[in-house]
Amino acid sequence: MAQEDCKGIWVFAEQQNGELNDTVFEILAQALDLKKHTGEEVTAVLLGKGVTALAPVLFEYGADAAIVAENDALAQYSARPYEKALTQLAQKYRPSILLYGATSLGRDLAPRVMVSLRTGLTADAIDLGFDEDGVFYQTTPAYGGNILARIAILEKRPQMVTVRPKMFDPVEPRPGAAGRMIAETVDVAADGDYEVLETMARQDSGESIEDADILVSVGRGIKSEADLERLNELAALLGGRLAASRPLVDNGWLPHDRQIGQSGTTVKPKCIFNVAISGSVQYQVGMQKAGCIISVNHTKGAPIFDISHYGAVTDYRTLVPALIEEIKRRKA
Repeated sequence: MAQEDCKGIWVFAEQQNGELNDTVFEILAQALDLKKHTGEEVTAVLLGKGVTALAPVLFEYGADAAIVAENDALAQYSARPYEKALTQLAQKYRPSILLYGATSLGRDLAPRVMVSLRTGLTADAIDLGFDEDGVFYQTTPAYGGNILARIAILEKRPQMVTVRPKMFDPVEPRPGAAGRMIAETVDVAADGDYEVLETMARQDSGESIEDADILVSVGRGIKSEADLERLNELAALLGGRLAASRPLVDNGWLPHDRQIGQSGTTVKPKCIFNVAISGSVQYQVGMQKAGCIISVNHTKGAPIFDISHYGAVTDYRTLVPALIEEIKRRKA
């Protein structure tokens, strides 16, 4: 699409089983910040079956308008019908910017729509903004997460981005907020190449790091699995959970669902206690939005200290046992 013909900021309002994904509210907040620069309307795009009742929630979190397209073929997520539906809507309304959550669904859908609209896509962005020349840019880790790159889609429209979860804080909802509802009809049919036989909710063991308020995260500098058990004890005493950077997961000491970082989970706890983690860009991307960052590393110049609120340059094997004993003493 030609740049001069496109206007508006769209947020793909991902929902499954009639429930909006939390990333939608985070991205709406960032879309409102982009609106301050462009003055363009923020529109949430909702696909599904029987989902119209979700539109008022989108207005409460800042959407000026909501395009709702319902169709039997959209009742459950299916890549081809969703791609066709969103492509039809984009071709009709011609938005300038289209934002998705970097969820499993968003990462599947966005590249398909990119191809059908013949535009560009930035994946896994951690920041969005406009430079001094008014060019919309997306910041994303590059070269294995060793640097942060600013990417701009200068000519093609819409400028499409998938945004990592937990990068932005949702705005406070405004109960009863009104917006413009647009009911649309899309010409799509069910994908005959496969059939969904059954869906089951994921069983939560209660050990997820994604929603934990307190995390003790351990890194390459941990010397033994016995030390890991000691740190797990610290996490339990703090009422938190144990997490890790990639090296410990690669070693098989912790499962992948405990990994923080670009290739793991993005977390935003109230407090994270980093132990023996140097703080590569890949890792920082996954935890830099934590409320309080406390770090322990024996190297004074470790990058993790650059984003930490509190830090200790010391050997964790001396500090951690002392912390455990002090916590036990106070609890007693």
